[in-house]
Amino acid sequence: MSQPIRTVNLPDGSPVPALGLGTWHMGENRGSAEAEIRALQAGIDLGMTLIDTAEMYASGGAEEITGKAIAGRRDQVFLVSKVLPSNASRQGTIAACEASLKRLSTEHIDLYLLHWPGRHPLRDTVEAFEQLRKSGKIGAWGVSNFDSLAMRQVTALPGGENCAANQVLYNLSTRGIEFELMPWLAERSIPVMAYSPLDEGRLLRHPGLGKMAGRLGVSPAQLGLAFLLTRDTVIAIPKSSSPERVKENRASADIQLTQEQITELDQLFPPPRSRQPLQMI
Repeated sequence: MSQPIRTVNLPDGSPVPALGLGTWHMGENRGSAEAEIRALQAGIDLGMTLIDTAEMYASGGAEEITGKAIAGRRDQVFLVSKVLPSNASRQGTIAACEASLKRLSTEHIDLYLLHWPGRHPLRDTVEAFEQLRKSGKIGAWGVSNFDSLAMRQVTALPGGENCAANQVLYNLSTRGIEFELMPWLAERSIPVMAYSPLDEGRLLRHPGLGKMAGRLGVSPAQLGLAFLLTRDTVIAIPKSSSPERVKENRASADIQLTQEQITELDQLFPPPRSRQPLQMI
């Protein structure tokens, strides 16, 4: 029998599932829409109630898919979306949020992120985030694809202490954040949201991971996700358009890796020994 999915606390103490649902590449094909909606609904049913989306994904199409998936059960879901850097001026951020709310068919977004650093001053974006938070349009705000320097810059701004998450590329084959960024965030109780936690499927073709997974009686995807779930401050958001694959991903939360198994994964995918540039997709 499955155990409840472990939670990760945001800086304000709010708990969210450590395993959620991504939507990158959803909404790009009308013929896939119903399957994508069913996959998200299956995830919610299984307790993967954090859904991550963005105005960039399919030019709003992923938000529309998400809105349809959560219709009638909005109160069960922790909803994350993102503003494009090109829209992240003070007024542009507010307008972008309003457009996302409309596509999502909701009155509030639980966590609203700046998708990556851009040309607009961070001060203006943070001021807009704070205005949206105080008006109730968003519950909290954060960033995505921010390295240690950018994190120091944003948290030093007025209101910057309210930054609630940093969503970055993180998986077994991309572990650079473990050296500096992840410890810095952990010291400030800022969770890491791991996008592309299976490296867009490339990780599943790693022969060593496949061999280890077979020996343990799990899939390579489950093993890759289980590794991320050993990190107390990490929220993994795998994307799948298949209810069956969503169920497979959900089972990763029931895998308890031993220290010996984690050491074996470290041998297959060595952790960083020095500071590395932040990787992005």
